[in-house]
Amino acid sequence: MTRIDRKFADLRAEGKKAFVAYVMAGDPDYDSSLDLIKGLPAAGVDIIELGQPFTDPMADGPTIQLAGQRALKAGQTMDKTLQMARAFRETDDSTPIVMMGYYNPIYNRGVERFLQDAKDAGIDGLIVVDLPPEEDDELCIPAQNAGLNFIRLATPTTDDKRLPKVLQNTSGFVYYVSITGITGAAAASATDVAPEVARIKASTDLPVIVGFGIRSPETAQEIASVADGAVVGSAIVKQVEEGKPVSDILAFVKGLADGAHRA
Repeated sequence: MTRIDRKFADLRAEGKKAFVAYVMAGDPDYDSSLDLIKGLPAAGVDIIELGQPFTDPMADGPTIQLAGQRALKAGQTMDKTLQMARAFRETDDSTPIVMMGYYNPIYNRGVERFLQDAKDAGIDGLIVVDLPPEEDDELCIPAQNAGLNFIRLATPTTDDKRLPKVLQNTSGFVYYVSITGITGAAAASATDVAPEVARIKASTDLPVIVGFGIRSPETAQEIASVADGAVVGSAIVKQVEEGKPVSDILAFVKGLADGAHRA
């Protein structure tokens, strides 16, 4: 059982929904980013989604693209992201960390080496958006064998024919993308999301967490009420972009987490 599995078991026992926060590793710099990550659990974050900056983030909108550019300009590397996870684990051994990114940096490092390094650093799961299920032998299955959850995205265009393929080797949770398009592009609607979550849950026992288009505590609550939890990324990253102090960003995150936990 991974930290992700344990977290969802604990949340179910408490009758609570999950709140997942995405932050870009190294944005705007290593030290500020690490301070933010270390503060997330106390702000109510159940799972941390840690972005690995990449030069061509095709699933991400302008806010997260710019965050990646800032991080890379500040010298963020895969090694530094893994070091960030190790530093976090020095004081927190229970909050799950999911590394979100693209396959190129992993491929360049070498899959076997990356998985060992990620596991040693305290990473619990991976979201790699440019590896479809047809490529599961490349990273997904080796990751599972190494004890890491491999989290797959389902979208509004994932029809009933495609869904079983998406779910077949997914573990940890299913990430449902609430809108068609890139991150930060539109607002999520619980009315639209509810039937899609129900459709996915009819085919899997895994928790279904919804992300994209959630910017307020009210929307976090609405979305979490029809799913197993909510993910917020761009709205948090925007706070970093605006140069807010870490304490202010954490207060913003706490409001979102409280919203999701009220569901």
